Formats: sequence, structure tokens, C-alpha cells
Amino acid sequence: MPISDDDLAWQLGARHPGHDYKIFTTHFVEASHRATGVAKRFSLIEAVDWVNVIALTRDDHVVLIRQYRPGIDRVCIEIPGGMVDPGEDAQTGAARELAEETGYTAPTWRLLGTVAPNPAIQNNHLHTFLALDAEPTTAPRPDGGEILALETHPLADVQAMLRSGRIDHALVVTAFAHLALELGALRRP
Repeated sequence: MPISDDDLAWQLGARHPGHDYKIFTTHFVEASHRATGVAKRFSLIEAVDWVNVIALTRDDHVVLIRQYRPGIDRVCIEIPGGMVDPGEDAQTGAARELAEETGYTAPTWRLLGTVAPNPAIQNNHLHTFLALDAEPTTAPRPDGGEILALETHPLADVQAMLRSGRIDHALVVTAFAHLALELGALRRP
């Protein structure tokens, strides 16, 4: 007999505040399993939705940034992205982040996919956009804490960077997986 989603779900109860860290807040939620009666306290991170952008120029170069990431104590190669501002839809946030971080804008936008970055503990989503025919139209205006280096690479080179692990940021790899799924199908090798 198949197990339904309802059979797997927990009943959430009282919420207890944790801490506000400006870019996310933590909470604890009391829960019990409907079928087993097991009680558990879940730790949750609440954050706004995020966006990232695969920006392709007319000659199929990808707009990339390099920036230091303290979690792994090194510089990462990434695509532009960030948090969706209050009252902003995801595509508007993606266009804003692309312009702020790189100075590029694009006339054509397409949502490639949306994922839950870590549904075990986070409540937010990441929306990945494809921006076609991107070109530099303004000076970059990164946030005060963002120290970025801008570069472009041919799309074929980016594929090699992904395969070699030179690009290893999970959310960036996910963005390019969305692009690959948009362009073809999964199949047995």
C-alpha cells in the first residue's frame, strides 16, 4: 500500500522565536507526527526568496562574478543573484541584482526553475532566470559588503568549469542544471 504525503506529514504547533540575523531569522517549532505520536522540536531558518541569473550575451558568453565566501573561506565563481526585496516580484529582483552586481541588463527574461534550497530547515525558494542578449548598460552598484570581480566566459567553457568543480556553488550548479533541462532531456548515459 503506498504511503501518502499525509501519512508522512507532521502536525506543526507552537512556534518559538530564535534570533534575527538581518538576512534570516531562526525559529523553533513544536511538532508531532499524526500516526506515531512522536513529538519533536524542529529548527527553522526563515528567509526571503532568492534569485539568481544566467545572463547570456549575444555571443553566448555567460556573465559571472567572483567573490569571497566566508563559509568556505575562499573566492567562488558564481552567477549574479541575491535576495528578493520586500514587495518585489522575483523577476524584478533578478533584473535588479544583475544590474547592481554587474551593470548588465537584458531585454529577454525567462524563468528556468524554482527550488527549495534546503527544505529540511529553510522556508524560502530560489528562482533561477535566464537573461538573453545581456549587455553592459550602466556601472555596477554592488551592496557595500559586496566586493566583486566581473568576468564573462563562453558557455562551453562554463560547462567545463562546472564539470571540473571550478564552479561548485550548489545554487549556481542548480541554475545550470535548470538550463540543461530546458535544452534537453535526462537520459541514461
